[in-house]
Amino acid sequence: MIKLTKFNSDGKKKGEFILNAEIIETIEETPDTVITLTNGKKIIVEEPMEEVVRQVVKYKRAWFK
Repeated sequence: MIKLTKFNSDGKKKGEFILNAEIIETIEETPDTVITLTNGKKIIVEEPMEEVVRQVVKYKRAWFK
């Protein structure tokens, strides 16, 4: 699971949410970061693509440790 922020969100929590990294199919910058899930749903997040990839790699390393 990785913690991300929804794009253009308001409030104290700034639209933070937890995403299951196992259901990510693709990540692209268009220039916003768009995550496509295995079910076809698309999520736009504030984090740059490199940060999302870094979090996924960290999650996977912890899982296989």
